[in-house]
Amino acid sequence: MFSAARLALSEIFSPPFRAVLWKSLGLTIAVLVVFWLGFEALLSWAIDIQSYPWIETVVGIVAGLGLLVGLAFLVAPVTALVAGLFTDEIAAVVERTHYPYDPPGRDPPIGEALVDAVLFAGVAVVVNLIALALLLVPGVNLIAFFVGNGYLIGREYFEASARRFLSRQQAREVRRANGITVFVGGLVIALFLAVPILNLLTPLFAMAFMTHVYKRVSGLE
Repeated sequence: MFSAARLALSEIFSPPFRAVLWKSLGLTIAVLVVFWLGFEALLSWAIDIQSYPWIETVVGIVAGLGLLVGLAFLVAPVTALVAGLFTDEIAAVVERTHYPYDPPGRDPPIGEALVDAVLFAGVAVVVNLIALALLLVPGVNLIAFFVGNGYLIGREYFEASARRFLSRQQAREVRRANGITVFVGGLVIALFLAVPILNLLTPLFAMAFMTHVYKRVSGLE
């Protein structure tokens, strides 16, 4: 597990990953900026209708802080959505670099990949909204964030790696058979996700990491 994490971390900035790195990072930042501008415009409209200037100021400060916290929790679903566009490209680089003698994985149809990405992002939104709702409960919010994202991220990225070689049902069965390993792997990715700035690279790290994990549990290496 730790060797897989070390390999994935070292690969993020390696030459074979640079093209997908800039595409993934650029799209993730662009989506977050769109969310920021949209929320800011909505808040500006809401604050402008207030009758008292001092209330506008207080509401503006509180809303701004809330927006920062909200965007921090949005990183998980946004990176999940972006990941759906690049997971197979990332996995293919890992496979060519570290497992050149194994049969190459199969890229799923674009439509299937987009549907999976949207569904993954939707579930990530629900998990992180629950964690956000528990923000004021000391300790519980962190547990909810790590356990929720650890389970979700571990499951989705592992199955995305496995589906390059197996059917959807077979990938799910392999994931269930290695549930503890996949969950621990998800916690490793959740730790990565919790690091500001670095978490923008979560799709690259998570997919590379889970590709190594899948190779190990399947015995294909």
